[in-house]
Amino acid sequence: MSVLNEKLKNIPLVEFLILFIILLVVLFSFNFLNIAIHSSYLYLIILVYFIFKLRNSSDQFKIEVSNIFSKISFKSIAAIVVLNIFFSYGMLYFSNFLLDIININNFRFFPAMSLNVGLFGVLGFLSVVLLSPIVEELIFRGIFLNKLKLIVPTTFAILISSLLFASLHSFGSMFSAFIFAICVAILYLKSENILVPIFGHFLNNLIGESVYHLDSSQILFTNPFVVGVMSLFAIISFILLLKFINSNWNNI
Repeated sequence: MSVLNEKLKNIPLVEFLILFIILLVVLFSFNFLNIAIHSSYLYLIILVYFIFKLRNSSDQFKIEVSNIFSKISFKSIAAIVVLNIFFSYGMLYFSNFLLDIININNFRFFPAMSLNVGLFGVLGFLSVVLLSPIVEELIFRGIFLNKLKLIVPTTFAILISSLLFASLHSFGSMFSAFIFAICVAILYLKSENILVPIFGHFLNNLIGESVYHLDSSQILFTNPFVVGVMSLFAIISFILLLKFINSNWNNI
């Protein structure tokens, strides 16, 4: 039994929700006053909260790091991540198609951009790749999934926590985020190691952000052949992800 995982499960839900609501109120208040406050600051405060709640767990943390691939192999995690990347692009293409049909071109997803090597560009990249995976997995798998399991069957706990996670994402990414959340929830429950979904989330964001920033010529969204090939891979990836979910659903 993982001591770190048990400590994570014992974090009071009400206490965390109060902190989260307060931070949201502060964030929206600053935005209402036209004072730009990036959501990364909210994540940093939440990370400090988790560090405080999980203090005195350094030895157990080292054990969890050494055991990260003991129950779930790196190959399995990487396969899910790669499949999700392809599926995510397929959903972005489909979202753009729908938006074109209803003539809403201002919300198309997602225009490629050149790599920003400035300080803010690097900090933004690190926030998405490092900070977001840690905080979001601690919240949605570490707290919400575990607490929901005490109230509803595990199946519903996975679905509800995954829907909450998906709600953080844009229209074009919601469904792929939902599927990915289900996959990492399964990995978490099978491994009982929060570092497993954190690593998978980190790898997913690292690949996704790298491709996003490096596609300065917008080939992934403007070249018909590339779009066609990526769409085919997206369909195959979706089928394989569903197969993974189905094969593991009754074993968690």
